[in-house]
Amino acid sequence: MIWLVSPQNPLKSSGETRDLAERMAGARAMARGPAMVVSDAERRLGSQYTIDVVRALKARFPGVHFVWIMGADSLATFHRWSGWTEIMREVPVAVVSRPWIALKSRFSPAARRFAHFRRPGAKAATLPGAKPPAWAFLTGPLNFQSSTALRQGLRQGMRAIDR
Repeated sequence: MIWLVSPQNPLKSSGETRDLAERMAGARAMARGPAMVVSDAERRLGSQYTIDVVRALKARFPGVHFVWIMGADSLATFHRWSGWTEIMREVPVAVVSRPWIALKSRFSPAARRFAHFRRPGAKAATLPGAKPPAWAFLTGPLNFQSSTALRQGLRQGMRAIDR
């Protein structure tokens, strides 16, 4: 699994975004295990757009069956991303349910536009190797902490370890 850490979300101001090095360290602390890779591919490619990273990864690793994983909060605003329809046509997409946004995201412009390509329930397991567009909405136990609160708790834990 590749965790892509963006240097700057084009939909957010730089004041809303922590330093890339700090976010990379936070992602590394969470992405433990030999199958986890944390990457700043967007920065190295010189692009701030997911579609460019997806295409670069597919070109670099042609035999890999990539699946784009994002939270339901991202699906709710996915239609604002540069190249969002191309992303859906390049790789299968797994959307992970998030509290407070699950219902809104299911009726988002992206979910409506690609509704007939959704793979419900058990068919979500077929995403790797599926011909895009294909996507699934994954549900499971929900963590009601905000991502900001989760990151803050992680930073506090990392500071305690450093002491």
